[in-house]
Amino acid sequence: MLKLSTTGFGLVAALAWNEAVKTFIEEYVKPYTPAGSGLVSQIIYAVIITLLAVTITYQLTVLKRKFSKK
Repeated sequence: MLKLSTTGFGLVAALAWNEAVKTFIEEYVKPYTPAGSGLVSQIIYAVIITLLAVTITYQLTVLKRKFSKK
């Protein structure tokens, strides 16, 4: 049950971050890219999301190792 609820909250958080990053790209990146460069914006978005996912996964792994040693 704990895994299910954690997964549910994780999904909600991911959707919130998704919207936040999309808004950031729309407001701060797109004005500086040439018109019609939707692909560039999508690549920047994908890189940001990937870095965020890797960072969070790494930090969770570190925490798990730290608490499982005790």
